[in-house]
Amino acid sequence: MSEIKYAAKVHAPDIEPRIRHPRIFEVFDELKAGEVMELTNDHDPKPLQYQFMMERKDSFEWEYIEEGPMLWRVAIGKR
Repeated sequence: MSEIKYAAKVHAPDIEPRIRHPRIFEVFDELKAGEVMELTNDHDPKPLQYQFMMERKDSFEWEYIEEGPMLWRVAIGKR
């Protein structure tokens, strides 16, 4: 996913914790096939990646763009 053009950007710390993952999935679900969203977070979003593996098994691609220590950036593409 080089030279990525993001269809949506989500900064997770701006979202209330109890609705954070549902909101991220909502943004992902609105993507068209081939589009990519950028997720930024203040910690490694590995638990979210596991949730994607369970709930959107073969419909996403996950690529770390930046891996901390202060900011994590992930490109999440829709297949």
